[in-house]
Amino acid sequence: MLKTAEFCSPGHPDKICDFIADSILDAYLAGDKKSRVAVEVMGGHNLITVNGEVTSRSTPDIEAIVKKIVGANFQVAVKLSKQSESIAHGVDTGGAGDQGVMKGYATDATPNMMPLEYELARNLCKKVYEKYPYDGKVQVTIEEKAPRPGGVGVPTANVGIKTVVVSFQNSKNSELLPFVKNIIKAEEYLINPAGEWMLGGFDADTGLSGRKIVVDNYGPEIPIGGGSFSGKDYTKVDRSGAYMARKIAADFVKNKKAKEVFIKLAYAIGKPEPVMATAVLDGKEIKIEGYDLSPAGIKKTLNLNNVKFADTAKWGHFGRPDFPWEN
Repeated sequence: MLKTAEFCSPGHPDKICDFIADSILDAYLAGDKKSRVAVEVMGGHNLITVNGEVTSRSTPDIEAIVKKIVGANFQVAVKLSKQSESIAHGVDTGGAGDQGVMKGYATDATPNMMPLEYELARNLCKKVYEKYPYDGKVQVTIEEKAPRPGGVGVPTANVGIKTVVVSFQNSKNSELLPFVKNIIKAEEYLINPAGEWMLGGFDADTGLSGRKIVVDNYGPEIPIGGGSFSGKDYTKVDRSGAYMARKIAADFVKNKKAKEVFIKLAYAIGKPEPVMATAVLDGKEIKIEGYDLSPAGIKKTLNLNNVKFADTAKWGHFGRPDFPWEN
């Protein structure tokens, strides 16, 4: 079976927009922990647009935050309105800030319980970015040659790496190819397959927050709920529910010795408890019990008041021990 995952560097326009959105969220929460924030960011060609809904006692300087990230030469357009009263009255009583479906996943195949193809892509991207700290993407295709036995780690005899794709701004193929080969062994390497490129980031492309939701989750082989994360406070269960679903999945792998776990949560706007909360452990569906799945309960369980959300905008939201939903 072939499986492929991609990963983006923090210099990619979409990920810069995610970082801006979460930096704005952090700024509001620093001044008012009860802030309601739903911020979308679009950027490109010396223009950053910040739009959304915010209800907060905090008044951070949005333009200053943005320019600190992208540079003083950018024009910054900000249009923020208060959260709709139709939504606010349901959230005020502890209900979810929106309806939606959230998915969680964990596997015993890797030490941090993430899909192997995803981990290979993320680790490769990190190392290339250290050498070339610019816009860039990688992609890794693996082939599972035999069913994987239980237990942490995938035997290399059962998995082959078919193709590695690396496209990074300001890199020279003559330098990048041997660098990549030293990191990961594959049958085929496609290095800057459209040619070397110097123009990247916001100079060459536009970015949008919430567009890289598959990279933010588990890669394309694992189902996700579809809601984006960055720029949203905990009342938006698109984010907090997905974090809780990951925690439950990881708990079940660790405590129930499951090989693979899928978590399914679903919420109705204004209601605190999910309308669906099930787990699939190695193909068997069970109810989720013993967790407070209300937005307030998730906030407390995951200690979300003390999370710096801008840190989540780089290198994915899961499989990182520095985040409380991983422990």
